[in-house]
Amino acid sequence: MEKSQKPIVRKELVFPFIMITSLFFLWGIANDLTNPMVSAFKKVMPELSNFEAALVQLAFYGGYATMAIPAALFIRRYSYKKGILLGLALYAVGAFLFYPAASYEQFGFFLASLYVLTFGLAFLETTANPFVLSMGDAETATQRLNLSQAFNPMGSLLGMLVAQIFVIQSLRSDDYSTEAYNALGIAEKAAIRENDLGIISYPYIALGILVLVILLIIALTKFPTVKKEAEISLKASFAKLLKNKGYYEGVIAQAFYVGAQIMCWTFIFQYVDEMNMDRSPDEQLTATWYNMAAMVLFLSGRWICTWLLKYIKSARLMLYFAMGGVICCALTILLPGILGLYALVGISICMSLMFPTIYGIALKDMGDEAKLGSAGLVMAIVGGALMPPLQAAILDWGGPGFSDVQLLGFVPEVRFSFVLPLFCLVVVGIYSYRSLHRT
Repeated sequence: MEKSQKPIVRKELVFPFIMITSLFFLWGIANDLTNPMVSAFKKVMPELSNFEAALVQLAFYGGYATMAIPAALFIRRYSYKKGILLGLALYAVGAFLFYPAASYEQFGFFLASLYVLTFGLAFLETTANPFVLSMGDAETATQRLNLSQAFNPMGSLLGMLVAQIFVIQSLRSDDYSTEAYNALGIAEKAAIRENDLGIISYPYIALGILVLVILLIIALTKFPTVKKEAEISLKASFAKLLKNKGYYEGVIAQAFYVGAQIMCWTFIFQYVDEMNMDRSPDEQLTATWYNMAAMVLFLSGRWICTWLLKYIKSARLMLYFAMGGVICCALTILLPGILGLYALVGISICMSLMFPTIYGIALKDMGDEAKLGSAGLVMAIVGGALMPPLQAAILDWGGPGFSDVQLLGFVPEVRFSFVLPLFCLVVVGIYSYRSLHRT
């Protein structure tokens, strides 16, 4: 192990680095404010199946797939700063659309609002990640991106806290059992629904205001000019990317990684709900606190990995963590009760370095073509849109509950469903192994 002597960020680039890194915090809030909404919408709109409620993630992460390439073409034509400003504007518009969505009380309107919001996030991620990679020596690029990404889970923690305190704990529909809610009159149900959908919308409206403030600050900030390399044609750029195994395999690995991350952070709520079925009212577990514990581990892992990458090759370190994640997923499935929940929480530290490390490996030595290459890696976030509905479909196997079917005679479907994150982390492990033998 050879320690790198080059600085992660040069002194003259510290301030612009901080400005760009603040965006990682901002989209972290949106990501993890939204994850608990699958469970929240299911409670407020009990007519939704588990699969239909999970369409929240399809709408949210589907926006990345839709807008990633247009975002890359925009910043290729204009600049990083203009891409950031447009991304923040779209982010704010999507957040403010929650107000009319709550007024009309239509689930589809909420999905459309999330879809627009992630148009903005696609711009921000397509812009910020390659910008950070370019802000210093190529040898320290992966470390630099891990450092910036370490602030993303801080935003995620804030999003989780807001979701728990201002949304989940305030939902009136969560105060009733299924039988008691069904026994209510039409007017009472309508009043509860109106109240709860308003509660869901408030944090997004507040977030839209925050985003506008940040947009104004960045608009008034002077960014350094990034040196442009000679650009080749768009057609030649695509051809170059498709010939790069490390890149297109990285896009595939990223899609499976994001799928694993979103599934683990979304369905921990259903995992805990199934555990609570056998617990008395005073012994009920709160899923958000365990989800936040997972995020603390994730954040800790990001900082630890930023240090470890000074000594261990990124692909090798990611292989070790992928193996650890597979083991934790297996324990989540097989272990009953609190031990399985602890294993589920533990998956997060294993996932902590994966997104920025896959990014860094896939875009290594790309120069200005990293702008277009970044789009493919942001599109890969669509894994977070496609995988959760598949996991929700497993939860629907035996009915609307989470333990209607016992697989292997002792594994309820909610636990068995984590076979999907396990498979995803196997794919990341394979990419790590192949990358290690390419370097």
